[in-house]
Amino acid sequence: MSDTVVTVSIFERIGGPVVIDRLVESFYRRMDEAPEATRIRAMHADDLASTKQVLKRYLTEWTGGPKLYSPEKGHPRLRQRHIGFPIGSAERDAWLLCMRGALAETVADEAARGELDAALTKLADWMRNQAGNPHDARGGHA
Repeated sequence: MSDTVVTVSIFERIGGPVVIDRLVESFYRRMDEAPEATRIRAMHADDLASTKQVLKRYLTEWTGGPKLYSPEKGHPRLRQRHIGFPIGSAERDAWLLCMRGALAETVADEAARGELDAALTKLADWMRNQAGNPHDARGGHA
């Protein structure tokens, strides 16, 4: 009997690249359809093909799958990459609405879905760059 502990990544637990693909497609479909997401959808190009590919590569790597994002883009630097877009609580909430709907639709493993939701919520909070952001220029993260 072995005492070896095998750690299974979220990427593997949710179903790998097929589920990441479905998640991103569902997320952007919701962004196109949800009235609450009109403002954040307007921050994106009309054609979402390249944006979807970038998010798929990012989420694959972020969830513990193959390194598909960093070899091409380097360190994510998400706040820096999004600094030109006004992201306040309303934008965060719209983003989370779309992402939570996509998670519910595509991730069958409840525990993994909950872990992803918690991590994505923390990330969405950190991305805010408008009033009320605890990480703004008044002493938060740069």
